[in-house]
Amino acid sequence: MKKLFLSLIALVVAWGECLACTNFLAGKDATVDGSTLISYAADSYSLFGYLQLLPAAEHKKGDMRKIYDWDTGKYLGEIPEAEHTFSVVGNMNEMQVTIGETTWGGREELVDTTGLIDYGSLIYIALQRSRTAREAIKIMTDLVAEYGYYSEGESFSIGDPNEVWIMDMIGKGPGSKGAVWVATRIPDDCVSGHANQARISQIDFKDKKNWMWSKDVVDFAREKGYFNGRDKDFSFCDAYNPLDFSGAYICEARVWSVFRQIAPDMDKYFDYVMGRSQEKMPLYVKPTRKLSADDFKHFMRDQYEGTPLDITQGPDAGMWNTKLRYGSLGFKLDSVQYWFERPIATQQTGWSFVAQMRGYMPDHVGGIFWFGVDDAASNLYVPMYCTITEVPWCYDGRNGDLLTYSETSAFWVFNIVANYAYTKYSRMMPDIRKVQIEWEDYFNTMIPQIDRTAMTMSEGDARKFLTHFSCKEAEASTQAWKKLGQYLMVKYLDGQEKKEQDGKFLRNQWGEPQGPNRLKPSEDYLRSIAPAVEHE
Repeated sequence: MKKLFLSLIALVVAWGECLACTNFLAGKDATVDGSTLISYAADSYSLFGYLQLLPAAEHKKGDMRKIYDWDTGKYLGEIPEAEHTFSVVGNMNEMQVTIGETTWGGREELVDTTGLIDYGSLIYIALQRSRTAREAIKIMTDLVAEYGYYSEGESFSIGDPNEVWIMDMIGKGPGSKGAVWVATRIPDDCVSGHANQARISQIDFKDKKNWMWSKDVVDFAREKGYFNGRDKDFSFCDAYNPLDFSGAYICEARVWSVFRQIAPDMDKYFDYVMGRSQEKMPLYVKPTRKLSADDFKHFMRDQYEGTPLDITQGPDAGMWNTKLRYGSLGFKLDSVQYWFERPIATQQTGWSFVAQMRGYMPDHVGGIFWFGVDDAASNLYVPMYCTITEVPWCYDGRNGDLLTYSETSAFWVFNIVANYAYTKYSRMMPDIRKVQIEWEDYFNTMIPQIDRTAMTMSEGDARKFLTHFSCKEAEASTQAWKKLGQYLMVKYLDGQEKKEQDGKFLRNQWGEPQGPNRLKPSEDYLRSIAPAVEHE
């Protein structure tokens, strides 16, 4: 039986629900087809999963853009518009530039509520204005320098078909406009990740080709008393986001869980993610094999399987190994703080993506934004080409919301399947994964054909063709998940299971269902509840 890792540590750490996203990045020499990859999960109980489309536009001199905080909707002010803005689908623009993020908070005194640009606005402004990852970094850092940075500490994944970068950024507090930041290019043959904990430590100040930083990144830390050593010994994450137990166990553990699947000797960092060692994990690793977009989808569905942190195991997972935990990430008893595991795939995901940026194709065909709503473990990543001109109705933000159910909204359809599966997780997930695999195998078969056809067309015709394909597949797969939910309801009605053979429910001579299958829980579970059950 899995040890109950509710971290028996007398420690109280403030933790916000918003600090809940995960990113992974791969350079072009680390992938099977030479594409770069970025994945991202937008995790929050207050997020409705939908796909955003920002059309390309031309603006006149004097046109202004209003800035609203992405988390709260608060109006912050306005800035001049760019003369031309690119179209954006989700978090990928028509030049295949992609940006993701995870919030780490950092030192509370560095939040500047007078700043004008929040992290969400930074992302979408940069996507609308940049042709490359490097250009996006410059746009983002110039914006906060001129207008001030409103948000907490943030890590950004920024990529194009040739390069992927991580940038860590935090404000300078009230009265000090701007931000301190550092960005580094991930080597082309490596994979990196971040999950709500700043991960860039030492800066190579001699390598200006692969590193960028704010000019006062070290001096400001000295001024605030966060660091007093030599420049070469300076560590961004130690100065601005010192690691505590939750940072290791709730955040770094998610990165570790993927790193250990692709690189040797990563299990030695288990004590680090358990808060028992200060030996940091590397910022990036070189995988032992080339990775694909499918691998990144698998990473986003990770629940610590095969490790002592597997959230589907142990007494807290119940009779049918559910991942669902009620309440927050932990609880406090007798002045002791206990923590549940926090996997990459989580029930509160609004939407997630795997961005595939293919530099060996024209931009209007090369970018595929694999998009999924709700819990990644039970979702489906559907290919949305980066130059589509409309959003499928099932992914439209006007089609329902968190308080308005819509039977045509993919968010609600996928939530029905996932929430029912939580009741009998170990039994239902194989049924869900079967359909998941069938659809993603189908997409992998179709994409090369769609690419070839689009390449024979003019760019305008190709955009129409790719829009039709993406919308059609999104609607068809949503309908398939609706049928999957109906199938699960019939099969697992009232907690029992109907018997099947060759994909059909079995009936007796009177046409009634055979069964039900009254499956016995595991012996470990029965022993855990035996003391509370009446016996002879």
